[in-house]
Amino acid sequence: MAEFGIAALSVVPCRAEASDASEMVSQLLFGETFEILKKKENWSQIRNSLDGYESWVDPKQYCEIDANAYEVMSKLPHTCASDLVQLIKDKDGDMIPIVAGSTLPNYKKGSIAFADKQYEFDGELCHPEEGDLRTKIREHALTFRNAPYLWGGRSSFGIDCSGLTQVVFKMVGVAIPRDSSQQSEQGTTLSFVEEADIGDLAFFDNDEGKIIHVGIIIAPSTIIHASGKVRIDKLDHQGIYNVDTKRYTHKLRLLRRLDELM
Repeated sequence: MAEFGIAALSVVPCRAEASDASEMVSQLLFGETFEILKKKENWSQIRNSLDGYESWVDPKQYCEIDANAYEVMSKLPHTCASDLVQLIKDKDGDMIPIVAGSTLPNYKKGSIAFADKQYEFDGELCHPEEGDLRTKIREHALTFRNAPYLWGGRSSFGIDCSGLTQVVFKMVGVAIPRDSSQQSEQGTTLSFVEEADIGDLAFFDNDEGKIIHVGIIIAPSTIIHASGKVRIDKLDHQGIYNVDTKRYTHKLRLLRRLDELM
């Protein structure tokens, strides 16, 4: 019988193997749901409902939920927190910090609830149904500016390039895969940098032709991406031109426009 869970802390590390010493390949943000595939000693192998990404997590960092709750809470679009950091309070008065892009399960009039837990939330919400999609993508992306780069990270306290794009798009109600190579297969290819508009994605490859980096177009010939930190640089047909070092850092492979922006 299938088992399901939900992240019950601000940021839950997702490991490649069932070990605290294993590489962190991603993170679950508060309120994100998943299917439990396997249990092994003190670890659970999971499949994230947002993107199908598989990893190992510590069961002390999540709550189990039933199939009906999972079905309801895994549906898109999610109600998400938009503040970089916000405190929520449980019924005993204990506080938990949550970060931008966190899911707010069963949100209703300042209350969120799952399993046997209930929290008060008085922060800002994302409203995917309101406003121009491209403008909202730009606004949310800019809130992550100067966040440090962290392999596998998905929060303002540490984020990688594809984590940035995934969380920003989640905040506007659009689900995209976890890794840059997977994201590069979404939407429609653009032929020239000059065609790119706010919210389009730019992808970059290595010498072997493998997609290794992604960023979001936020203005003509301008990209926001996570490289050392979340930063804004220039983009042309060659690639990313670092405005601080005055040199090219990433080789442009392709530009894609998601179907939701067509």
